Amino acid sequence: MKEINPMELLRSNLSRVRVPEPTSRIFKQECCISFDSPRSEGGLFVDMNTFLAFGKDHVGWNYEKTGNPVYLRIKQTKKLVSEDRPLKKPTLLAIGIDGGFDNNEPEYEETYNIVILPSYATLPFPSVELPEKVRLAVDAILMAEGAERKEQVAAWTADKKQISAYAMDLRQIGNVAVPPSGWKCAKCDKRENLWLNLTDGMILCGRRNWDGTGGNDHAVEHYKETGYPLAVKLGTITSDLEAAGNASFADVFSYPEDDSVIDPLLAQHLAYFGIDFSSLQKTEMTTAERELDQNTNYDWGRIQESGQDVEPIFGPGYTGLVNLGNSCYMAATMQVVFSTRSFCRRYYMNQNLKMAFETAPADPTVDLDMQLTKLAHGLLSGKYSLPASQKDGTATPPVKDAKQEGIPPRMFKAVIAASHPEFSTMRQQDALEFFLHFLDQVGHSNAANPELDPSRSFKFGIEERIACSSGKVAYNKRLDYILSLNIPLHEATNKQELEAFNKIKAENMSQGKDVSSDEIVRPRVPLEACLANFVAPEEIPDFYSSALKAKTTAVKTAGLTSFPHYLVLHMRKFVMEAGWVPKKLDVYIDVPDIIDISHMYSKGLQPGEELLPDAAPEGEAESSHPVANEAIVTQLTSMGFSQLLCRKAVINTSNAGVEEAMNWLLSHMNDEDIDAPISHGVRRAGTDQSAVDTLVSFGFQEEIVRMALRATGGSIERATDWIFNNPKSCAAAAMGMSIFSNSTPPAPVAAGLPDGGGRYRLFGIVSHIGTSTQCGHYVAHILKDGRWVIFNDDKVGASINPPKDMGYLYFFERINN
Repeated sequence: MKEINPMELLRSNLSRVRVPEPTSRIFKQECCISFDSPRSEGGLFVDMNTFLAFGKDHVGWNYEKTGNPVYLRIKQTKKLVSEDRPLKKPTLLAIGIDGGFDNNEPEYEETYNIVILPSYATLPFPSVELPEKVRLAVDAILMAEGAERKEQVAAWTADKKQISAYAMDLRQIGNVAVPPSGWKCAKCDKRENLWLNLTDGMILCGRRNWDGTGGNDHAVEHYKETGYPLAVKLGTITSDLEAAGNASFADVFSYPEDDSVIDPLLAQHLAYFGIDFSSLQKTEMTTAERELDQNTNYDWGRIQESGQDVEPIFGPGYTGLVNLGNSCYMAATMQVVFSTRSFCRRYYMNQNLKMAFETAPADPTVDLDMQLTKLAHGLLSGKYSLPASQKDGTATPPVKDAKQEGIPPRMFKAVIAASHPEFSTMRQQDALEFFLHFLDQVGHSNAANPELDPSRSFKFGIEERIACSSGKVAYNKRLDYILSLNIPLHEATNKQELEAFNKIKAENMSQGKDVSSDEIVRPRVPLEACLANFVAPEEIPDFYSSALKAKTTAVKTAGLTSFPHYLVLHMRKFVMEAGWVPKKLDVYIDVPDIIDISHMYSKGLQPGEELLPDAAPEGEAESSHPVANEAIVTQLTSMGFSQLLCRKAVINTSNAGVEEAMNWLLSHMNDEDIDAPISHGVRRAGTDQSAVDTLVSFGFQEEIVRMALRATGGSIERATDWIFNNPKSCAAAAMGMSIFSNSTPPAPVAAGLPDGGGRYRLFGIVSHIGTSTQCGHYVAHILKDGRWVIFNDDKVGASINPPKDMGYLYFFERINN
C-alpha cells in the first residue's frame, strides 16, 4: 500500500486548522485531562483547531471524539547547566520572577513538530515548506500567553506598601528633641516596640498582642485621643536601603489607613525632632519582619515537622500538590478528601480518564466532573509521584534527599472557583469555607445521580430541641457537612500550670519584659469536653413562648439525627472580640485516635411531649412583622455576630435556617443601614414580582417560589437551588402548611443519608499556622497504610510527630460494627 506523503496529508486537512484569535484560550503547558506537560515523555500535543492540549496517551482520544487530525507537538528537554553556576542575590520577596529568589529551576530547550493523526505523520517546525496558514497558526500559538498562565499568578509577591495620603501635608507641632537611644514609653515602662508619633514627637508603646505580649496600646490610644495619623517604629530606622528592602527606610504605620505605609518625606519629618536617620542603625524588626518571624515559631515548626528527618514517600496516593500561590488551603483539604473511599471510588476506581473525557463537554477544562477525575488520577495513580531526578532521567539521589515536583491543580482551581469570587483570587482562604464550597459543588454536579454523590458521605442531620417553661417543646432540624465545636477553655486539664505561667507572665509584663515562646504554657482541652459542650443544655433568654404568649427562658439542646461515613470536626479557634477584632485561641486539643459519639444521637419527638403551637407574639400579628427563630439566632451569635445583625438575618430569610441566614448576613454586611435598629412599624418589603413570575414560569408553585425568594434574599439563582435542596419545606408549602409549624412532628431531615454506629477513627488532620484563616499556611496529616503521612504542598513524607493536638479540622471515619 502506497504511503501518503506527510505534506500532502497536512494540505488535505488544512480546513481543520485554525489561526487563533486574540481572544482564543490556548492551552500549551498542561494536558486538559491529565497532568502531562511538554516535559513529559512524548511531549504535549496542541489541537490546532480547538487549542486544547493533550499528552501522548490521550491525544488519540481527542482525535476519536472530534476528528481533529492536526496537532502542534511541544517537547521540552532539560539543558545541562554547570553545577557552579553563581546564584543571583534577591532584591524582592518573591520566587520565580526577576529580582526574586533563585529557586534553581532547571532550564529547558523547546522543540516543535507538526503531527497528523491517526498515522502520527510528523513534519518539522519551523520550515518554510509548511503551508502559510499552518505557520501563522503555530506562530500565534507560541507567541500567545497560555490560558493556564492567564488564570493564575505564577509568582509569590509581597503586598506593596502604598504612599500614605497623610504624609505630604503632615502637620508637626511642639519642640521635642528625640534622643538617639535610651527610649521609653511616655506612659509606661516599656522599652521595646516603641513608636514615635510624627506629629507631636510622643514616644509610646505599640499594640498588645492577642496572647498578652507586645505593648500596652498606648500609641494607638494616643491616636484616638489626638487624631495624629502617622507613627514610625523606633529601632527600624536605617539609611541602608538594601537592608530595608528598597521600599522605605523605616516601619511607618498610618492609623486612619490601618496599614504600614510609605512616608516619602520621612527624613524631613524625623529631622524636625532632631533625628538624623543616616546615623541610626536598625535594631528592631519591622512589622513585616515580625510577621515573618511568627512563621518560624514553635507552632510553625511543629506543624510542618521542621527539623525532623522526614523520609520522602513516593507512589500511588502519595502525590504532592504544587502551591499555585496561597493555595495551601486547597491542597491540604483535597489530600484528605481523596483519602476517603467515597471520593476514591467515584472519581478513580469507578471512572477512568477516557470515560470522563467522552462524557465531558467540548471544553473539558471547564467541566468539574472531568477535572475531579483528572485530579483523582493525578493524586492516586502514582504516575506523577516520582523523585524529580527520576522523571528527567538523571541519577536518582539518596531517598532522604529525593523530592517530587508534585502536580499543579490549575484547571481544578479554575473550575471550582468559578462560582466563588474569593477562591478565584490568589489570596489565602479559609480551608473550612473551601471544604464546604467544594462539597456543595460536588453535590450539584451529581444531582442527577444522587446515589453516586460522594459528598453525601459527609452529610448528616442536626436536631435542636427547645423546651420552654410551659413544658412544651419545639424542634428544628438542618443538614450539615461539619460539626463546629466551641472550645471550653474552663475545661483545661493543666490549670495549675496555667496559673503558674500567668503569674510569671504578669510579673514580666510589669517589668516591661516579654515571655519567650519556650516559656509559654497553653491550655489543654480534651476533645470530649468540646463534644460535651455541643450537646450540653443552653439557656435562651427572652424566648417567646407561643404557649404562654409571653417571653420566658427556654433551654436548648442539640444532637445528631444520623452518623455520616466521615465526620468532620471544626475547632472554633477563631473568635471575635469586642469591636469585631478577630482572635485566635492559643490552645491545644487532646484528640484520641478513636471517639464514640453514640450519646449525641437525637431521637426526636418523644411520647408525652407536646409541641409548641403556632402563634405570633401579641400585638405583632397585627403589625405583621415576623419573629426571629431564637434557636437560629443563638447559633449565629455563637459565631461572634451581634444579636441585632443575627435577628435581621433570620427575619429576612423567614427563619429558613442557619445557612440561609449566614448567607444573607455575609451579603449585606456592607449595607448602609445594616446597624440600624429593626423597624417594627413597617411591614417587610415583599418579594419582587418579576422574580416570582420568572420562577413560576419554570413550573414551580407560587407559594414555594415566594418562600424560596424570602429565604435567599431575592436571588433567583439561589432560590432555585433552595427549592431543589429543601424538598420537605416545599412539600409543606404546597400543602398550605408553614415550614416552621410545630403543630405536627417535623419530617426526618436525615432521611436517605448514610447512618450507622457512633464510633469513629481519626484519619486526617488539617492544621493552620498563623493569626487568621485569611493568612498563614495549611498542612495536612493523613493516616495511610498504617502510618501518618505529612502533605505539605508538594512535600510528602512519613510523619514522625503528627500534631494531633493542633488541628483546625479533624477528619474521622466511622468504624463499622
